[in-house]
Amino acid sequence: MTNFDILILSNGPGEIVTWVIPVVEKVKSLLGEGFQNVRVSLILSPCPHSTGNEADVALGCDGIHRVQSADHFWRFLLWGKTADNWAWCKDGLVLFLGGDQFFTVVAAKRLGYRSVVYGEWDARWLRQIDHFAVMNSALKEKISPRFHHKVTVVGDLMADVPDVPLNDSDSDFCVGLLPGSKASKLTQGVPFLSAIAHYIHHKQPDIKFSIPVAPTISPKILASYGNKNNNKYVENFTDLSIELSTLDNFQFLQISNDLNITLITSFPCYDDIKNFDICLTTVGANTAQLASLNVPMIVVIPTYQLDAMKSWDGILGLLMNLPWLGNNFAKLINWLIINYSMRNKKLYAWPNIWAKKEIVPELIGHLKVEDIGDLILDYYYHPQKLQAIRQELSLVSKAKGARHKIAQIIIQYINQK
Repeated sequence: MTNFDILILSNGPGEIVTWVIPVVEKVKSLLGEGFQNVRVSLILSPCPHSTGNEADVALGCDGIHRVQSADHFWRFLLWGKTADNWAWCKDGLVLFLGGDQFFTVVAAKRLGYRSVVYGEWDARWLRQIDHFAVMNSALKEKISPRFHHKVTVVGDLMADVPDVPLNDSDSDFCVGLLPGSKASKLTQGVPFLSAIAHYIHHKQPDIKFSIPVAPTISPKILASYGNKNNNKYVENFTDLSIELSTLDNFQFLQISNDLNITLITSFPCYDDIKNFDICLTTVGANTAQLASLNVPMIVVIPTYQLDAMKSWDGILGLLMNLPWLGNNFAKLINWLIINYSMRNKKLYAWPNIWAKKEIVPELIGHLKVEDIGDLILDYYYHPQKLQAIRQELSLVSKAKGARHKIAQIIIQYINQK
């Protein structure tokens, strides 16, 4: 019988995949049979990076019982009513895992629940929130000492991936392609990375390629970004055909009838990713997870279409996504950001940010397929360079255990009811 509600507030695809689902799975695992007395609800708030599939992905998690999409968020925040008129237990907890921390204050007050906030970069509403699980001790030190009793340093949820053994029996050299999950990244990422793979294939056909498909999109959606009729940016990178094909129940991207790129649709797929020799990836949480798995990577930020890059956070992202004027704002803002970044050698990949130096290549600008392809081939012919990167990644990778520590905090509140 359910006697305790956990309400999770979150928003974007990255938070659902790297924060919400891992924490829920860990709570369920630690509680064991006691989890049958707990009900987990997820309410999504609007996010400019949303794919629209976050609710479906969350419902696929075995520990999440009900989900409300972002379409109904403001009704809940303002009036306390969910679209399906959810009932609530007397005892419960509001857990913040993405969005605006103020939403946690409102929801906890309305339901009469305790509140826990995961603080990645900041901790707000210190008087109103009951507990903060913060990413590092530096954030704790920013908080007034009188609130330190509310703070637990848990680590980086984004980089908290399980230890996965390397499959020594796999002798193929495999390149992982991670074009992203947001439309603003996929528009350039799918055709650009496909063209690079095709170039490498003709130089060295023994090299294999795989794409771990983000759980918030489908193989069909992924492939649509390689179709010039759906994506006007394709012709900036390639004239190759990029199509979704199926053989023996396996789906893959077929590139001009002579290259098949395997699509990995299982989630999470750490076992597969761990065995990539190197990855081509965009910026984002994926660079943190690759680093934690000690997988070498090349981070590419192509800038052929400045109006396609609309995935920045905060006010910049809002301006870029305005109707009518958004594209012009995107071109101007991205031009300014890119020029500043190139002049000042700003770092975007998480392992480089942690190390405060470039340990994995970051390439930004009007990148050429041939240059990226030749760089991959150089690593193929000189594996000692990849080993050197793995060694550096092992030195900067974050300590594991963030999801476990947050789950323990949640269970403490459950036991106090």
